[in-house]
Amino acid sequence: MNRSTRPLVAIAAAFAVLGASQVAGGAQAAGQATAAGPQNQVQAARAATDQYHQLSTAKAAGYMKLVDVNGIACIAQPPMGAMGVHYVKASMVGDAAVRLRHPEALVYRPTPKGLRLSALEYVVLRKAWRAAHGPNAPRPMLYGHSFNFTPAGNRYGLPAFYSLHAWIWYANPSGMFTMWNPQVNCP
Repeated sequence: MNRSTRPLVAIAAAFAVLGASQVAGGAQAAGQATAAGPQNQVQAARAATDQYHQLSTAKAAGYMKLVDVNGIACIAQPPMGAMGVHYVKASMVGDAAVRLRHPEALVYRPTPKGLRLSALEYVVLRKAWRAAHGPNAPRPMLYGHSFNFTPAGNRYGLPAFYSLHAWIWYANPSGMFTMWNPQVNCP
């Protein structure tokens, strides 16, 4: 295993371990996250994550760089655009909780002056969500939007999961809650 894949393996292991053991409280956390209107939620998320414009602060808080199964850190999908570089807090992944103020991932876009915080990403493993909310539960929601579904066998090497990107720090012409941003480019 090379150095660049170690964070992915650690995060995948956290998903697997936490997914089976930390589903309690997910319904309550999800309900709290969706209680306020979408615009109020955006303002609350901005206030809670403003500190992470400094990547060093994100790292100190436990966010680690994510790389895909091919060792790629800057996630792109030409011609749709890119997401950027994800920093994931492994201790928060794997449960059924949706935490407005505590996203599982911070997404940074590459710029000539370095990485800039652009989006938040919320991630919920499908297995954990179904265990907490029932096998036929609708997908998680936040900001008035349903999460996207990513099946197992994905580029991250993770089990099936739901996710939602919130481009609260950098405009996305495709929509604030769209996965790919055509204004983000990976070098």
